[in-house]
Amino acid sequence: MTTSVSPVRKTPTLRRLAVLSLSVAVLAAGGASATQSSSAASRTAAPRVAATPTTPPGSYPGPGRVTGDVGVHDPTIVVRPGGGYLLAHTGDNIALKTSSDRTAFRNAGAVFPNGAPWTTTYTGGSRNLWAPDLTYRDGRYWLYYSASTFGSNRSAIFLATSTTGASGSWTNQGLVIESRTSDNFNAIDPNLVVDASGRWWLSFGSFWSGIKMVALNPATGKRSDTTVRSIAGRNGGAIEAPVIVRHGNYYYLWVSFDRCCQGAASTYRVMVGRSTSITGPYVDRNGVAMTSGGGTQVLAGHGSIHGPGHQAVFTDTDAEVLAYHYYANNGASLLGINLLGYDTAGWP
Repeated sequence: MTTSVSPVRKTPTLRRLAVLSLSVAVLAAGGASATQSSSAASRTAAPRVAATPTTPPGSYPGPGRVTGDVGVHDPTIVVRPGGGYLLAHTGDNIALKTSSDRTAFRNAGAVFPNGAPWTTTYTGGSRNLWAPDLTYRDGRYWLYYSASTFGSNRSAIFLATSTTGASGSWTNQGLVIESRTSDNFNAIDPNLVVDASGRWWLSFGSFWSGIKMVALNPATGKRSDTTVRSIAGRNGGAIEAPVIVRHGNYYYLWVSFDRCCQGAASTYRVMVGRSTSITGPYVDRNGVAMTSGGGTQVLAGHGSIHGPGHQAVFTDTDAEVLAYHYYANNGASLLGINLLGYDTAGWP
């Protein structure tokens, strides 16, 4: 649910007035800001304009206007402590981009310009690393990312950290979790979330038995126990790219349903459920458990926007923001950005 506003990032006060005067559920932002609610946690003073009850538009609006280097897949964006934005996405050795205004983006090199040989066991020697997840906390950037090959669950999630976020500045912190062909889950598509009590969690998963969650040690970013929790699934069907964001009294679990990576034929769509507990159970608007295939649709293909998904959700100073990739008619994968609102029942 989105409509368009000016792509220029205004001051929080002016942008807030523009948002309220439009009275819509989800507003197309002229560029995206940062990753997840975990990045928002480091900006606790940020107002959440979109919490005002809004009226959904009659159809999905297009993404907000972005310019420059906007060819991305599986984007994640974080608000930088000194201002501006850092974006990471799937690519050789994890690709980076920067923006000063959430509208114009430019190439900023790779996380590992000299390669990441520790990942090749899982990639078959490919440099292409998938589905990064960026967070800024405790004076540094935390980057979780995936190593795998298409269609396989011989996969791994790794962690890297940096104090600047610049290409080549990242320190490999090693393996977080892996999956083998004998496992019933796939260790890709990581997402860090910090709950209201300050506990760290990592959600992840793609196909197989669905979306999983493990507890993390905040001091290391690595696992704190051996428990793997199940929080969503479609009985082996297409579900992936989890993102968990706290809004009000609920944790919202965002996922992508259906097929990615087929250009303009992609059927990806953005779904959501919620729970009062970080570990679930998550249910959709109709009360269907997400472990039983539930999910409320928030965004799907429309017009020349094909297969929107692999979403990131975060709070900036002016609103909560949804970032994602979608495919153009020519099959190009592009950055999509919209602002989020919630209806009177608390659904985005």
